[in-house]
Formats: sequence, C-alpha cells, structure tokens
Amino acid sequence: MQGTEVFVAHRNLLFTLVYEILGSAADTEDVLQESWLLWTGVDHSTVLNQRAYLIRIATRQALKRLRTLGRRKETYVGPWLPEPLLTAPDVAEDVELAESVSLAMLLVLETLGPTERAVFVLREVFELEYDEIAQAVGKTQTAVRQIAHRARTHVAARRPRRTGSPAEHRAALEAFQRAVETGELQSLVDILAPDVVALSDGGGVKHALLRPIVGADNVARLLAVGWWKRDAERTVELVQINGGPGLLVRVDGEIDGVVAVRVDDGRVSGAYHVRNPEKLLRIEQETALGR
Repeated sequence: MQGTEVFVAHRNLLFTLVYEILGSAADTEDVLQESWLLWTGVDHSTVLNQRAYLIRIATRQALKRLRTLGRRKETYVGPWLPEPLLTAPDVAEDVELAESVSLAMLLVLETLGPTERAVFVLREVFELEYDEIAQAVGKTQTAVRQIAHRARTHVAARRPRRTGSPAEHRAALEAFQRAVETGELQSLVDILAPDVVALSDGGGVKHALLRPIVGADNVARLLAVGWWKRDAERTVELVQINGGPGLLVRVDGEIDGVVAVRVDDGRVSGAYHVRNPEKLLRIEQETALGR
C-alpha cells in the first residue's frame, strides 16, 4: 500500500490510541494531523513494521500534546471530564475496548503521569511488546517494564469493576432514563448505588457542579430538581457513549449535554454529565474506534 493508504488503514487504531492518552477528541484530531505530516516525510520503503512506526509517531506527538493539555486543565473552571464520543454498537461488543474508552476508565487514566498513561495504554490495550513501547516513549525496556508494573497496579486499584452483561447495563440505564425523565425521587434512589458519584463539566460556560456529589439520596435529589431546567422542553435519548449506554439530553430541541454512566451490579455507581459546548461539537457524529 502507498503511504496514504497505510495511514488511512490505521487511522481508527491511531485515533483510539491517542484519544485514550488525551481524553480529548479535538486534540486527538490535531495529533493525527501532525502524525500524518510526519509520516509523509518518511521513506516508507525503509519501514519494516508500518503499524509500530505509526504508533510510535502518534504516541510521541500525543505525549507532547498531553503536557500542553495538562497546563490547560490547571486553569479549567470546575471538574474536567473527558470529551464524550458517540460510538457504534460494534465498540460495545469488544468488551476490552469498550472498557478502555469508557469515561470511568479515562478518569482513572487521568490519575497517571503522561508516560505512565501512554505505557499503560500501549501495553494493556494495544498489547505492544516492551521493546516497541520503549521506542515509542523514549525509555529503556527495563524502565518501561517498571513503569508498566507501576501503572498497572495503580489502575487495578481504581478501575471500574466488570459486573454484569451489556444487556444488564442497558437495562439499568433504561431504568435510570425513565427515572430522570419523570423526576420521581424514589425511582432514582432505587436505581442508584449507595455510594454513587455524580460529576458534571460545564467548562465555565454552562452551569455545572463545582464538586462531586456522593450518595444515592444526594444524587437523586440533584437529578430530580437540579441538572436540567424544568420549565423547558427536555428530551432524553438512549445512545452509545464511549462504548456503553449513555443519554443524550436536548433542551428546547438543542443538545444540552451527555450523561455517561458506570453500572455495577445492576445499579448506577457513576454519572458523568458533560455540558461544555466545546466537548459536544461532534457528539452527533459517530466515531469509529479500533485496535
């Protein structure tokens, strides 16, 4: 294949990789553009492993962008949540991929340092060998092994638990959707885990929580009266967000936000509400992911 065809053939993989490192689709697109320009300057006849070479380019550009993104987050107004993606049903069918791009997992990855995050994604999600990872992040294989172990231990202590099937998760979200639409307090309490956590991201542009809300009673009251204007026409649509069921909320016909949820043992244990308009620009456009 020619250079352009090779890049296009690997684009979904590269998008997924960079997005998992950054948590921002807009920045991911910029990194892919930078990676493409670098790829066009390469003598492709000398590249023995095109996939590994492209991953190396994209990872290095992503790490540069991640440090810039980190400085932006320092001045961000309120909690920062990853940019949600509308994904195809086939993403949910790949359980490992769906978990790796879920907002719950991306929030766990936010607690890692830049190199730790890249190493974790390359090893645990894309299953690269340590020598390939070492070339991508500019470390020795020994250092990469240590970083991978440290990152794996850190994530294991915080990662979402895999409980229930996709069908059970969808059933839980449908019950959550009905409860949100009616605003009936007890129905909300019944579908929420006792230790549920709610986060929202307005980016300083839209009203949002400035701190996490914890506990079924507190989150139920928030959902019943606080997250959406009750004097407006509101619709709640069940969609696929980041490989799992989510809600697309419209107010007076305009997209107002996205709610992604984490489900454990048939109850919602995490609710992530993104209202920042900049993070919703592509939410009606399905994003193709791959490994």
